Amino acid sequence: MLATSAAARSLLYRSARHGSATIGSALSSNVAATRSFASIEPYADYGKSVFTGRVADEYLKKHGSSGDILQDPSWTKTHSDTVAKAVLDWAVDRGANTYCHWFQPMASSGVRHGQTGQVQNMMMKFNRSTNDVEFDFEGENLIKGETDGSSYPNGGLRATHTAGGYLAVDTSSPIFLRGDTVFIPSAFVSYYGAALDEKTPLLRSNAALNKHGKRLLKHLGLDIGERDVVSNIGLEQEFFLVPREQYYRRPDLQLAGRTIMGRDAPRGQEMCDHYMAPPSLANPALACMQEIQDECWRLGIPLKTRHREVAPNQYEFAPLYGYNTTQVDQNLMVMQIIEEVSARHGMAALLQEKPFNDVNGSGKHNNWSIATDDGIMMLHPQKINKATGNPAAFAVIMSAIIAAVNEHGDLMRMAIASPGNDFRLGACEAPPAIVSTYLGDDMTFYLSHFKDGKGEGEYIPQKKMLDLGTHEVLPFEVPSEDRNRTSPFPYGGARFEFRAVGSSQNVSMVNTVLNTIVAEKFAEFSDAIDAGADPHDIARQALNENWKVIFNGNNYDEAVQQELTDRGLWRIDSGVEAIARFTAEKNVALFQKMKVLTKEECESRQMIMHDHYTGTVEIEAKCMIDMIQQHIIPSVKAAGVGPLGDLEAAVVSLKEALGEIHGAEESYKKAQLSRVLRLETMIDIRAVCDAAEEVVPANLWTLATYKELLFLDQHTAVAPDTEPTYFDE
Repeated sequence: MLATSAAARSLLYRSARHGSATIGSALSSNVAATRSFASIEPYADYGKSVFTGRVADEYLKKHGSSGDILQDPSWTKTHSDTVAKAVLDWAVDRGANTYCHWFQPMASSGVRHGQTGQVQNMMMKFNRSTNDVEFDFEGENLIKGETDGSSYPNGGLRATHTAGGYLAVDTSSPIFLRGDTVFIPSAFVSYYGAALDEKTPLLRSNAALNKHGKRLLKHLGLDIGERDVVSNIGLEQEFFLVPREQYYRRPDLQLAGRTIMGRDAPRGQEMCDHYMAPPSLANPALACMQEIQDECWRLGIPLKTRHREVAPNQYEFAPLYGYNTTQVDQNLMVMQIIEEVSARHGMAALLQEKPFNDVNGSGKHNNWSIATDDGIMMLHPQKINKATGNPAAFAVIMSAIIAAVNEHGDLMRMAIASPGNDFRLGACEAPPAIVSTYLGDDMTFYLSHFKDGKGEGEYIPQKKMLDLGTHEVLPFEVPSEDRNRTSPFPYGGARFEFRAVGSSQNVSMVNTVLNTIVAEKFAEFSDAIDAGADPHDIARQALNENWKVIFNGNNYDEAVQQELTDRGLWRIDSGVEAIARFTAEKNVALFQKMKVLTKEECESRQMIMHDHYTGTVEIEAKCMIDMIQQHIIPSVKAAGVGPLGDLEAAVVSLKEALGEIHGAEESYKKAQLSRVLRLETMIDIRAVCDAAEEVVPANLWTLATYKELLFLDQHTAVAPDTEPTYFDE
């Protein structure tokens, strides 16, 4: 459906570029004509801004090579000049003249635009003899770079007098181009090789998962030789769109990403009227989402799904799954594009986990799976059992994962301890901070029999037929298992879905943890088998020892939450305390054993995460002070009604709390004090502010209200048509 004229013109523009007169004339007559066959030609430029596949092959062949060399990371040693020449040709053909090493500093969510770092350099120079312009981009420029490592959050790993930060191309994620700039995905480390970024630990965890996954597969009957075990993910990105003119009337949204005060509108999500509702042509949201998708597909990002979410003005995009480092990189670019394109449509995008009180917040469901790099899915029972020739292979793999979740649920909780998740976990929108896994009744029954020695047959998921008793709708097949949206980590058929991940997060740490804890269990299983143990016996023991982590019921039920707590499952309600688990003895030993993080790197990341939490709260508290003094108190005085004395006292309380935080010496203590300020003091003060909003006349209230922010369908209209602008045109 070309729902807007802007979308139609977008397709027309592509058609004109590629000489598709048939489609152009069809669209110019409001798609009145029909074609005999669908044509992909108007979309031929999709993916051309990524240096991979046929694009890379075409340009590398011009230099006597082929795209095959990119499959082996050693091209950085043997063919870097060749690849650089090909990248330069491709870039110039697409109008680019600049390059950067594109990396992922820590503690970026909610504050750093795009959540990445880059220094952009022209790919040209002047000839010193003739002063003629020449291209200047060689292999050494492509494969490495250098920057100041001390100016990014580093937890003491760098200082002004030891500031070196070094960038090396990540060959697992393709080079891409946007506008006039080539982006080279890179790892970022210190002079001594310590990770200063989000990407490097993920790459190390991939190596651990590959090493020990291959070992276990070989013991189960499948020797994959030089092939690899890889982790694939798919990320469902939720966000809000609000009118930009109202966004400018909310300092808290502008600077902190969430409303720290605001009275509920008369209408919220209680009618369940927004979820999956038709996109409205009465506001610019659909045209915005269409343009976001178009730009993403040009960058090779398969942003396949779009829909409305539960809360008013809340939406979601979901791509096709892929290799984890590539998916993380693409998700960061998706978030940046969402923010930038929404501004062109007169809206502001909110990626924070809980922008509004009393309506759902936003998550980023992390669908995680493991497979061989030639496509044998290790979490698909029929496929892995067939590939190994072992009917119990799936059960052994699942038992290792169940053991990992039970033992290291604290690390899983740590990985989702983003500041915004403070307000989201545990409500009827995201699983609580109690780590369990849902398997469904059929699989639970199968694994129960397996662990009790009652049967070792193959697990074959059952299918169920639904017959509606109608002539028009024939009986159709559905999975045997229902969906459990309350579980933090449900099995969903060939994958697990980590549902508690926050929408603003870089999910590198989430997937680093998943890879590492599973790799450790694969290693333990393989070590025991090497020592003569039977794989079935190892798996049975693991299931018996960790069975308590399996729960198929309603995680939102408070009685159930107490039951799970009594079982001894990991429950850490405080994000600050969850972060502190990073340096627990068992967790440091785990990361060191798997060669993912050193003790110093664990300590530095814990400090960075606590500082990020404290910094986030400080911004929110300062916004609250400004909003009370510059908006609410003047409005109350002008109206002659409202809790003036309480508001003036609130400012004093906020300043005192900030002073106490600044006086604390350690990052952990600062974060603990910040959590009290945020979840106790500021919530009480919010109630005072909202009480003032309730009685002050609307014409005297200067802050945008929830009513003005949350209902695009009722408050906005599509702006006059303007020609969309694309970065590569």
